[in-house]
Amino acid sequence: MKLSIIVPVYNMAGDNKLQFCLESLLSQNLNEYEIIAVDDCSTDESLVVLKEYEKNYPDKMKVIHSEVNKHQGGAKNIGIRAARGEWIGFIDADDWIDPDMYSQMLKKAEETGADMVGCDLNLVHSHTYEVGEVIESNGSRSQCGELDHEKKKSLILDGGRLVVKIYKRETIVDNELFFPENIFYEDNAMSNSYLLTAKHYEHIDKPWYYYYQHNASTVHSFSERMCLDRMESARIMVSEAKRLGFYEEFKPEIEYEFTQLFYVNTLFTYMPCVRPCKLSFVKKLTEEMMHTFPDFGNNSYYVERTGKEEKKLVGMACRNAAGFYFYYKALWAYRNFRKKLKH
Repeated sequence: MKLSIIVPVYNMAGDNKLQFCLESLLSQNLNEYEIIAVDDCSTDESLVVLKEYEKNYPDKMKVIHSEVNKHQGGAKNIGIRAARGEWIGFIDADDWIDPDMYSQMLKKAEETGADMVGCDLNLVHSHTYEVGEVIESNGSRSQCGELDHEKKKSLILDGGRLVVKIYKRETIVDNELFFPENIFYEDNAMSNSYLLTAKHYEHIDKPWYYYYQHNASTVHSFSERMCLDRMESARIMVSEAKRLGFYEEFKPEIEYEFTQLFYVNTLFTYMPCVRPCKLSFVKKLTEEMMHTFPDFGNNSYYVERTGKEEKKLVGMACRNAAGFYFYYKALWAYRNFRKKLKH
């Protein structure tokens, strides 16, 4: 078996999302591959849809039903353990891919000896194969080839999404690259682990992955639980770096990634989006950030890559969490008031 495509599924039957995804996988210009769809205890008709496809395509489809909802990380782990392919690819059940994506990735791997191959993705708002806004996913030529120290640094900082790549199954299994379960942002926790255990990376400059933008998507909804999960994913990212032995070598890059994921992104998601917005949450978040990386403000990547306004507000939060909290709430209220006046 050449390739296993793992599809975690939870409540994707509506709007033809799951069907469109599966049709794109069944249309791959490739022999010797399997589709492992893991139903994560869906409460809609997703499992019924999956079983129908398994019945119609028994040579390609394998459906596994999880009796317990474990989130995408748990569903992916079930898929990894069931996979028979030499290579593994992941796809979200509301997205879809070009018919040539996996065949061309495997061809590139055979031609170059790569053990990880990626492509670009594009953002779309309807079920179409017309290419939308193209997002380059670590397509820089400087990242490709045998992965030395500089290339790995670059991948940590700009690694792109896991779903636009294929990986050797033996690398995943040998390094125990299983995802955290029962949390969101499982990919953020494991991205560096997948990127840095590879030895040779190649990229194809084609937007073959269609990333569906819709209101039910995780990226369009936020809660305190999701903020807590994002924080946990950052902690796991650091513990994984230590477990796999690349923490000390890439500490500045990991510190910056932790700062963005754990603190900056969480802070500026929580304050405007989560209700009720609690001062106690901001205080605990800031205290842990300062305890984990007390000098993060001097990190060269943070200095260069973080916006001036963000750095100003982060500095305020670190000096006085309560002062930041009330200042930000007043600032947000004022900006919303100005928007209303314009309309």
